[in-house]
Amino acid sequence: MQYRALGKSNLQVSALCLGTMMFGDQTDAAEAAAIVADAREQGVNYIDTADVYTQGASETLVGQLLKGQRHDWVLATKLGNKMSGRVNESHYSRSWMLRETEASLQRLQTDHVDILYLHRDFPDADLEEAVRALDQLLRQGKIRYWGVSNFRGWRIAELVRLAQQVGMPGPVVCQPYYNLLNRMPEVEILPACAHYGIGVTPYSPIARGVLTGKYLPGQPPAEGSRVARGDKRIAETEFREESLVIAQRLKAHAEAKGCTLAQFATAWVLANRSISSVIAGPRTLQQWQDYRPALDVVITPEDEALVDGLVAPGHPSTPGYTDPAYPLTGRVS
Repeated sequence: MQYRALGKSNLQVSALCLGTMMFGDQTDAAEAAAIVADAREQGVNYIDTADVYTQGASETLVGQLLKGQRHDWVLATKLGNKMSGRVNESHYSRSWMLRETEASLQRLQTDHVDILYLHRDFPDADLEEAVRALDQLLRQGKIRYWGVSNFRGWRIAELVRLAQQVGMPGPVVCQPYYNLLNRMPEVEILPACAHYGIGVTPYSPIARGVLTGKYLPGQPPAEGSRVARGDKRIAETEFREESLVIAQRLKAHAEAKGCTLAQFATAWVLANRSISSVIAGPRTLQQWQDYRPALDVVITPEDEALVDGLVAPGHPSTPGYTDPAYPLTGRVS
């Protein structure tokens, strides 16, 4: 296993991070246990969950599986997304952040998490209140570090400024949606993280499954696949004809190179010098084991040129595409 520094922190994390979004939902307890055991055996020391993953079930299962080995892992969780229909059980009020962190600790059966993420940016959020709540959690020893997920570059810079103003440590890690079909983080997010010494651990290097090559252009998705199950986020993002065509082109290239498309796509993300680790979120043990060979894939200048020719640096795979979950603002219709 390869290990890399998490930004400018002294924390060393494995190049592959085990993502557990499927735990407690698509992945049952027995399969999850097999995945965690295999990851530990392979030297993985970084595991990622969130309160909202199956409404706490992922954290609960992770807590059970890490019993007796808690300090073998850099444990990360997140908060901010809606946990119920009740008012004030989401976002970043001090009240909710302190209460929900306690709930996460109970589910995870630990007295601290190594990293607590703000799970997503909310344009109307008072970030100073969130930063002061994080400062309190750091001082109490309930979190060791903190990070951001799905934040734009200028908002990351604002969080760094606020942390300096408060006199507390800044974020050590950023978790963007970054892969070779979505290169937009290369414009602002990755440069901001490099400037401030923030580690980057992207999620979904295989573009929510499109970069496995299993979805064919012009054909209905296979039964049981994420698209066939009606998953909203893949329908809003990478399930686009242009992405499917690019995936098939790259699948043929990867196979000629001696690896799978998923391994090639994961290796491509890791080949960026800004990246500390890549989050691999498997549903099955076989899917998890298929990620490991990506660490042995060397991305050559020819590989880079091919990808650049298919998806220009800093751009998405489809001209004019923006994620509807993060709309651009300023125009009045």
